[in-house]
Amino acid sequence: MLSDDLRAIELLSRTPYGRVSASRRALPFTTVTRHLVVDGGLVLRLHRGYGYHRHLDGSVVAYEADNADTGASDAWTVQFTGTAHVVTPAPAERALFGRTPRLADGVPFDPVFLRLTPEFVTLHRLTDVPVFRYSESA
Repeated sequence: MLSDDLRAIELLSRTPYGRVSASRRALPFTTVTRHLVVDGGLVLRLHRGYGYHRHLDGSVVAYEADNADTGASDAWTVQFTGTAHVVTPAPAERALFGRTPRLADGVPFDPVFLRLTPEFVTLHRLTDVPVFRYSESA
């Protein structure tokens, strides 16, 4: 594995959430997911109630995570592109995800898991990133 690929995997292990994107009837969609780095790939946890797993299973997807909103002066973004497959993680692996959210859009969170083995890994770095502060409305 290339050194940037290894660095990207290491960076992903530092942040728990990212976004998975794919197309649904030729239109793009993105949803937030919890991820774990496992054996050089990712296992994603998302809410079954959204139904996205049906469109992601067997599809080429892009998964992106970053630290751009952390206030770090050196920011990074990682993107994995590959095929996703619905999986049933082993109990020990599932436990690594920690507690699930209680609700998703007002209904109980029902986890479903996908495995993404990257075909392409992209790592971008930004240096001397200005800190952005949201202003409060009056």
